[in-house]
Amino acid sequence: MRAFGSCAFLMLSFILCIGPLARLDKRFLPLLYNRRHFGVMTSVVALTHASHVLGWYFGFSPVDPYEALLSANTGFTRLAGFPFEMFGVFALAILATLAATSHDFWLAFLTAPVWKALHMSIYAAWTAVIAHVALVAMTAPYNGPLTIVVITVAIIVVGLHLSAARAVAKSDTPAPATTDGWIVVGPPSRVAEGRGLVVPLPNAENVAIFRHQGRLSAIANACAHQNGPLGEGRIVDGCVTCPWHGFQYRLEDGAAPPPFTEKLATYQLRLRDGMIELDPRPNPPGTYVEPVAVEGAGA
Repeated sequence: MRAFGSCAFLMLSFILCIGPLARLDKRFLPLLYNRRHFGVMTSVVALTHASHVLGWYFGFSPVDPYEALLSANTGFTRLAGFPFEMFGVFALAILATLAATSHDFWLAFLTAPVWKALHMSIYAAWTAVIAHVALVAMTAPYNGPLTIVVITVAIIVVGLHLSAARAVAKSDTPAPATTDGWIVVGPPSRVAEGRGLVVPLPNAENVAIFRHQGRLSAIANACAHQNGPLGEGRIVDGCVTCPWHGFQYRLEDGAAPPPFTEKLATYQLRLRDGMIELDPRPNPPGTYVEPVAVEGAGA
């Protein structure tokens, strides 16, 4: 029972660490592909923990186990006897809901904004788990190591999110514009071969500039699947590959290769005085734009 509960807590905390880790270090990006599946596994482990709780504490009670679970502790005014179970039930309900809606069918059915908002409730589940485990640790004198683990994990998760937020904030300052409205991005060396550079626009949108075989192309940064950050992905078989779930888009027209039909807005680029300049006005999704060749770059 304790093993499954501890495992679920650590798995959930690790899931919340994947996002900020990937933003701080691109070597963690491959973990994003399977984050959803890891969340389903966490839900199963948490459910197994709950089933062992019912069997261990209430298996021999004449009262229905579910009724006994919710009525065993009712002391809201004191630490000993506080109904910590309600935090666990709340977290389990959220995890089960997220696992049940993890398939892309629900993403399309609910629409991406609603689906994303629903799955952001994982933070509420993690907070409830922290409260659930912390109350157990504080009321049991033999759970000193558990208290240390809970505090350490909480500090790590919060610290990683703050560090990632600080790093993103530093890169979100819009670049200066030229007299004709184009945005000065910088020298071509800023864009590594096979990778992307995210450029924030004054309207709060982001553009991803990619360099492939010595040529530059620009498309919208948000993946049409789930708004994943395409600029953090890489080029595979000539297509930008989203770091979240692997959706791909052609560089020259922002369209997904057949049989897929997703399309992104494209942007005009130019090289002037050795600097990349970006037209912040988007083209209609799927519009072909000739890539800009970098002088002296090999094909």
